[in-house]
Amino acid sequence: MLALALCAFALALLPAILAAINLTLLRTPEPDPAVDGLVSILIPARDEAATIAGTVAAALRSTGIAVEVLVGDDHSTDATAAIVRDIAQSDPRLRLVPVPHLAEGWTGKNHACSVLAAQARGDRLLFIDADVALEPRAAAGLAAHAARTGAALVSGVPRQRMQSLGERLTVPMINFLLVGYLPVAMMRASLRPALGAACGQLVLVDRAVYAETGGHGAIRAKLHDGVFLPRLLRRAGHGTDLVSGHALATCRMYRSLPEAWAGFSKNAHEGMATPRALPVWTLLLLGGQVLPALLLLAALATSSGAAAFVAFAALLVSLSTRAAITLITREPAATILLHPLSVAVALAIQWNVLVRPKQAGAAVWKGRSYPVAGA
Repeated sequence: MLALALCAFALALLPAILAAINLTLLRTPEPDPAVDGLVSILIPARDEAATIAGTVAAALRSTGIAVEVLVGDDHSTDATAAIVRDIAQSDPRLRLVPVPHLAEGWTGKNHACSVLAAQARGDRLLFIDADVALEPRAAAGLAAHAARTGAALVSGVPRQRMQSLGERLTVPMINFLLVGYLPVAMMRASLRPALGAACGQLVLVDRAVYAETGGHGAIRAKLHDGVFLPRLLRRAGHGTDLVSGHALATCRMYRSLPEAWAGFSKNAHEGMATPRALPVWTLLLLGGQVLPALLLLAALATSSGAAAFVAFAALLVSLSTRAAITLITREPAATILLHPLSVAVALAIQWNVLVRPKQAGAAVWKGRSYPVAGA
């Protein structure tokens, strides 16, 4: 048991060290008055009547740089289009763009983003999801960071709003995985595609580079644009970067565990849920984030003092890492003690997608079913 506890401690230490470094490197970008031009804020929307008015209003409140806001109505069956038209009557910076029928070989979001990009007039394209509310200085800050660093793509994770237990069990894993396992310093020093990462909720792209590389059209069959768009640009020799996004925007992704389960399952085939990657991730996450708590209980039950001490140290490192990430990204502090269970749920989602025959051939989202490559 002591040997297992030592392994758990080592596995918990890895993300702790990376997070300590990354949290000093990931900063909120500040606007620069010298950076001007037009930022096109592009919002693909399909049945988003519940949130679209707030999303559009927040985007139109952008300061520090000129913006236009384009909403792509992707065949909504609710009042999404009518709401946007009403707001557009009082602000000429807002345009509603009808998205044509989904072409064969495309996924819905990539198709809508490509249509919006073709209609945009800005020299920078800021793609946001329809449930993301930008802070006024977000567009200017992202544009300034791109200008300062030369990055063709800049992304960040918005502050995630969570209310239900299901959200609090699942959504915090986004920041934990990015901050705890992505070597940001190496990412910034290298153009290796495998190191490219973005959050599809908030992505600023240089328009010329987007056109040169094919943008969303070049990844048309993919579901996880946060993975494949930065890799596309890096293969073409363009840098991509991550910043701290919690002060730039807020987002409430899901509202229940079933909704979160479906949402994270959608992208799983293009993330962890592959036969080669998932065993490695299971070792890293289960061993470093779940096993310490289980070993501590077992060691206490068997009066194994040395094992209990090491297991407690591993659990303390694990929870401290999660606490630092949670508090700095302004996520609910109440989720910290849920961390071992959150990791277990995340792995359950990934394994469920990998092994269940009904999910092996298609991913379903927003009423559409997409074939999964390699299934």
